[in-house]
Amino acid sequence: MSVSLSKGGNVSLSKAAPSMKNVLVGLGWDARSTDGQDFDLDASAFLLAANGKVRGDSDFIFYNNLTSSDGSVTHTGDNRTGEGDGDDESLKIKLDAVPSDVDKIIFVVTIHDAQARRQSFGQVSGAFIRLVNDDNQTEVARYDLTEDASTETAMLFGELYRHNGEWKFRAVGQVMLVVWHLYVLSTALTRPDRKVTFHPGC
Repeated sequence: MSVSLSKGGNVSLSKAAPSMKNVLVGLGWDARSTDGQDFDLDASAFLLAANGKVRGDSDFIFYNNLTSSDGSVTHTGDNRTGEGDGDDESLKIKLDAVPSDVDKIIFVVTIHDAQARRQSFGQVSGAFIRLVNDDNQTEVARYDLTEDASTETAMLFGELYRHNGEWKFRAVGQVMLVVWHLYVLSTALTRPDRKVTFHPGC
């Protein structure tokens, strides 16, 4: 049975799905009525070391960099409409392949070109993140976001993290520093001389 999480709640993967080796993280949302412009949300993942920083640009997984250099995390592709039931975007994680110096993997959703289109999460409903055992397609945990983020354009939905030698999943629902995220999008993979670091907002 899937564990329903509230904000800040966590679940131990070794207890909820002890044999799970391959994880699918599904993210979904529905756009409310707007002025007719396209509403494009993008999911991304960051592999973070214990100091809260990525080790390099390849630890930023998004629509323009679909797989981490070690092959442990893969983005299944960009969905530019968010239409239809189920997951709008998803990422796959091979737990055994995640490097030992990666302490956590965070999952972020941003609104593409939000400022120009005057769009925010206040126009989004039914947002969720769920954890699925990709070996048997069984849902392990789910978090339905209910927070008021009427003016925000980037949110941290959830995270996989190591704790005492095991993997856990936490429901976060936290606002991101939009300026930082836009900086990452504009420099990652295009400026190899610039090292990307993670610094969350609150």
